[in-house]
Amino acid sequence: MKFEHTSVLLEEVLDNLAIRPDGIYVDGTLGGGGHSYHILERLTEGGRLIGIDQDTDAIAAAGERLAQFGDAVTIVHDNYENIAGVLSDLSIRKVNGILLDLGVSSYQLDNPERGFTYRTDAPLDMRMDRSSSLTAREIVNTYSAEELTRILREYGEEKCAARIAANIVKRRAISPLETTGDLSEIVRASIPAKMREKGGNPDKRTFQAIRIACNRELDVLRDSLDTMIDLLAPGGRLCVITFHSLEDRIVKNAFRRAEKPCTCPPEFPVCVCGKKSKGTVVTRKAIAPSAHELEVNRRSASAKLRVFERAEI
Repeated sequence: MKFEHTSVLLEEVLDNLAIRPDGIYVDGTLGGGGHSYHILERLTEGGRLIGIDQDTDAIAAAGERLAQFGDAVTIVHDNYENIAGVLSDLSIRKVNGILLDLGVSSYQLDNPERGFTYRTDAPLDMRMDRSSSLTAREIVNTYSAEELTRILREYGEEKCAARIAANIVKRRAISPLETTGDLSEIVRASIPAKMREKGGNPDKRTFQAIRIACNRELDVLRDSLDTMIDLLAPGGRLCVITFHSLEDRIVKNAFRRAEKPCTCPPEFPVCVCGKKSKGTVVTRKAIAPSAHELEVNRRSASAKLRVFERAEI
């Protein structure tokens, strides 16, 4: 299956990265190389792009797509949480821009064998990095009812989390859950008919929650943002595209703390905590897709772009 993915908020990303032709840029979620291709087009001699992805299918597809740029591009198989180590290995101290396009690619969703989608019956996998040992199958068949409830409630904002978790545990006592169809069947049986009629496909929240847990998505994001801001050269920008409220909240709060880190009580006349601002939140309000983009790519509907600019030193 060919790796295809439409780059979301492409023009908005390119504008907000404020690309310098001789700058160094990192695409921390390389995917098929869509955003990176257009960044590389804007680079001249001395300009460089480092693409990071944990999915070997993405690495292969991006390698083909970006081959024409030669030494200007370096592709690394890793998780963006290790960006500091990746750049250190390449003897790069600071970069002019970093992009994260979070969530699941169209390729991953549309390829049944990856186990991300509830639309096709396939093995329960959901790993973005297929060298990882933890799969969705292991989560649903070994985690306690309490832990499953927490995952579904916290990562999927699922109101019927406890009921779904209880039914998963009851079902696996008879035989293990093996496929996405097995999980979907339990979700639908656990949610009252009136609730199933509202809010789209009832599987979506549960599948999202288990995918996030399987790939540690929110923990990786939360633990990486400050490091990325620190890796920016003065005037460098960090652009993050999120696809649900949990990710967006983490990015929004991290950017706000980086801009205004002072922890002094408001009644203090001057700051004594000594924490200095790292820069400015460029996007007071998240950037959403245009009406035209929504028309041509319905999967962009929930996308939001937030941008942070590193302070001049």
